[in-house]
Amino acid sequence: MKNLPVLYCGILFLLIAPWCGLILGSNVQLGGLQPGAASEGDPAYPKVAPGIAEQGRLVYVADGCVYCHTQQTRPDSAEILLNQNVTAKDGKVTVEPVFVKPDIARGWAKRGTVARDYVFQTRPLVGFLRNGPDLADVGSRGISTDPNWLMLHLYDPQIKRPGSIMPPFRFLFTVQKIGDKPAPNALTLPPTEAVRPPPGYEVVPTARAEALIAYLRSLKLDYELPEAAFAP
Repeated sequence: MKNLPVLYCGILFLLIAPWCGLILGSNVQLGGLQPGAASEGDPAYPKVAPGIAEQGRLVYVADGCVYCHTQQTRPDSAEILLNQNVTAKDGKVTVEPVFVKPDIARGWAKRGTVARDYVFQTRPLVGFLRNGPDLADVGSRGISTDPNWLMLHLYDPQIKRPGSIMPPFRFLFTVQKIGDKPAPNALTLPPTEAVRPPPGYEVVPTARAEALIAYLRSLKLDYELPEAAFAP
């Protein structure tokens, strides 16, 4: 019994030490991070997201997007074997396993994410599953320049990505009767779309859908940081 205090102190130490290492150590190392410029005289990044994007972030969380999408592209050093088209000197193209930077090779980003990218996020949505593509830089991809593309994908993923396992988010849209003229934000659905509204009706996004798209378009890694340059 006389060794009980030593035992209790040992157990307490085993509980406190990992907490200090993970929580306090990380805070000491990263807690003071601020936006930074890649070179002297360049603007500092990241920037604060606009208000509507912050509203869309709440929709992103509430609708469970974080369960299927990450927002953390692999660093440049994370190379894996992927089958790639390899062109020989004689011009012949073959498919061979090559060590590549997978997320960059897929066109998901120009560089890997680092801790500084999340300095303005109270709850970084890095995710843990990739049932869908990484979205850390989705706002820089070509699809984001066409809001109707993203809206259609949200309304029915099969329109733009046949075979996609993403569920439709039609509850973020409203079917309404067309007035004197179509609404300016009405979806342009293909003529073969199975879920087209009846004649004389149109599909328009709700405010939550508009906010979610604004959030997705705000997700960009189109800047370099002191510790994270674009891949060559």
